[in-house]
Amino acid sequence: MEIIKKPNQSKSSRRTHAKNSFGTAASCIGAIESGMSLFAITRGQFSMLDAVLHVLDEVGPAHLSVWTWAIADYEIEVLERLMMDKRVLGARLIIDFSARKRNEKIISRWKDLFGDSSVVYVVNHAKIATITTECGKKLLLRGSMNLNFNPRFEQLDVTEGGLDYDLVKEIEGELPVMPNPEKTTWSKSAEISGINDAFSQDQLTIFKPGKIWAK
Repeated sequence: MEIIKKPNQSKSSRRTHAKNSFGTAASCIGAIESGMSLFAITRGQFSMLDAVLHVLDEVGPAHLSVWTWAIADYEIEVLERLMMDKRVLGARLIIDFSARKRNEKIISRWKDLFGDSSVVYVVNHAKIATITTECGKKLLLRGSMNLNFNPRFEQLDVTEGGLDYDLVKEIEGELPVMPNPEKTTWSKSAEISGINDAFSQDQLTIFKPGKIWAK
């Protein structure tokens, strides 16, 4: 099922697609068009990585950024293949600080491909990807889905251009790369992420590593 709202005469209007998807990332997202805006509900039959791969198929070589909580061998292998066939011109990984130990070997491989400054440790649960082409396409993908697929309800938004893309890139540009990431602490990652500006220290106590419900 697909619902399409056609644009009116206003220059600020955006065509909106809403899909109830049971198929692949390609069938769900379709062609990439300037100013597009898609919202989809899936059953987890494709992942955020699958969505990224489809967009790259559509737009060609591009710069990539990925926000995630964790990353697995499969995702790195796919990105390695993309780098070999020149579709990823450069990449940045914004990942939760806990991955520095949990995913140490995989992140090391990422750095080998894209450079030491391509990984930023934050306090993160967002699932976001940006794809930026040399010819000016600016894709933002975000939703509930992880880099791997998961058979349950998931949601996905794909937009081209707009303030949402600009906001994500602005935040990415402000995130510093720490000189000694292996010594990164939760508190330092929270400070970099701006968590301290949104919560009091008393409120944050229960969210620090070793939280009482995890013992």
